[in-house]
Amino acid sequence: MTMPAQTPASTVTDQLHAIRASWGWFAVLGIAFIVLGFVALAHVLASTFVTVLWVGALVLVGGVVQVIHAFRVQGWGRFFYWLLAGVLYVVAGGLMIYNPLLGAGVLTLMIGVALAVEGIFRIFAGVGSRPAKGWGFIVVSGIVTLLLGAIIIARWPVNSLYILGLFLGVDLIVNGVGTLMFGLALREKKS
Repeated sequence: MTMPAQTPASTVTDQLHAIRASWGWFAVLGIAFIVLGFVALAHVLASTFVTVLWVGALVLVGGVVQVIHAFRVQGWGRFFYWLLAGVLYVVAGGLMIYNPLLGAGVLTLMIGVALAVEGIFRIFAGVGSRPAKGWGFIVVSGIVTLLLGAIIIARWPVNSLYILGLFLGVDLIVNGVGTLMFGLALREKKS
C-alpha cells in the first residue's frame, strides 16, 4: 500500500495546524517578553551594563574563534589578516567586559551614527521613489530615524548610561506585544 504523496499545500496546512495548536505558548512567550521589557525599563542602568557584557562576551568569543581560524588557514596567504582581526575582536570584547561604561559609550555612539546614516539613506530612497504611491511615508520614516540618531549623538556620552537598556526594554515590549497578538490571532482562527 502506497502512501499518498504530500503536496506543498498539504505540508503548509499541516504546519499551520501545528502552529495554531501552540497558540498558548506564543501568548505566554509574549507576556514573558512584555514583563521582561518592563523590568529592563525599570532598571535601565543595569540593563545597559548587562547588554554591554553580553555583546562583549560575544565579541570576545568571536575573536577567539577567528584567531583559531587564522591558524587553520595559514596556507591561504591571509594568515596575518585573520589573526589581526581576531586579536582586535578579543581586545574589543575584553575591553567591553573589563570596562562596561566605555563599552556602553562606544556602542551608543555607534547606534546614533548608524541611525543617522540610515535615516539619510531612507530619505534619499523615499525621494528617489517619488512618483510611486506612499513615497512620503518612507521620507517621514527617514526623517524620524535621522532625528533619533541626531538626538542620541547630541546627548552622547551622557545618554550612554541608559540608551542600551532603554532600547532593550522597548524591544522586548514590542516583541512581546507582537508575539502575544500573534498567539491570540492563532486562537481565534482555531475556533
